[in-house]
Amino acid sequence: MGPVQPPPPGTRERWAFDLIHTCSLARKLDPPPPPALWEVGGGPRRITRPGRPAELCVVPRAPRLPRLGALGQGSARVRWLATLHHHELQAAELFAWALLAFPRAPRSFRSGLLALAREELEHARLYRAHLLAHGAELVDYPVRDWFWERVPQCRNPAAFVSLMGLGLEGGNLDHGERLAEAFERGGDLAGAAVCRRIAHEEEAHVRFAVRWLRRFAGRVDFDDWRGRLPSPLSPTLFTGRPLARRARARAGLDEAFLARLEAWCAGSGT
Repeated sequence: MGPVQPPPPGTRERWAFDLIHTCSLARKLDPPPPPALWEVGGGPRRITRPGRPAELCVVPRAPRLPRLGALGQGSARVRWLATLHHHELQAAELFAWALLAFPRAPRSFRSGLLALAREELEHARLYRAHLLAHGAELVDYPVRDWFWERVPQCRNPAAFVSLMGLGLEGGNLDHGERLAEAFERGGDLAGAAVCRRIAHEEEAHVRFAVRWLRRFAGRVDFDDWRGRLPSPLSPTLFTGRPLARRARARAGLDEAFLARLEAWCAGSGT
C-alpha cells in the first residue's frame, strides 16, 4: 500500500492529516485553529503510523510504570506524567485519524471528533507543562504507541467509538480519581488537580461515544460493545478498580451495562 495522499490545503481534513504527520512537537501540541471548510468528495484515508517528534522516545515496549504508592518520589511522578502525556497525544491523533478514515460518517460526528482532538491536545499540554515544572524532559522517558497499535484496526465508526470512547476513555474515568489521590498522597497537589480536571472533561468524551454508538448500532448493550472490540482485547483491559460507576453513569452508561461490566471484570464473565 502506498502513502496516503494528503487532503486539499485549507480543509479540516488537511488539518487532521497534518496533526498526525508532523514531526514538530510544537506544531503537534499547539496547531493553528482548524479551517471551516470540509473536503468535498474525498475518500477514506487510513493512516497506519504518526509522525514522531524527536522529543518523544517511542519504544516497542515501554518499561513498567512505578506503582502508584511510589508517587512521593519525583522520579516516579515524571514517569507517570510522560506516559499520561503520550496517552493524550495519541488520543488526539486518533480522533483526527477517525475523521480521515470515515469521510461518509455524519458531519456532526466528524465535527465532534475534531473538537475532541483539540481537547485531547489541551490535556497533553497540561501534562507536559507539569512535567516541565518538575524540571524533566519528555525525551528522558520512553513511551509506547500502544493506542496506535490497536485503534486503526477499527473498520467502521461504531467500532471506533466502542474502542476509543467506551474502551480507552471509559477506562480513564476509573483511573482518573485513583491517579489524583496518588498524586495527592505523594504531595503533588497541582498534579492531582490536573488529573481530576482531565478525568472530569473526559466524561463528555465517553458521553459522545455512547450517543454515537447508540446511533450507529441502535443500542448500547454490553455484549454488543464487547463484540465490537478488536480481538484479543476484552472489557477487562478497559477498567480500573474500583469502577467509577458515578462518572460512567454521568457519561450515559445505564445500570444494566455497568452491572455487566463490573461482573465481567470480577471474573464471572456473565
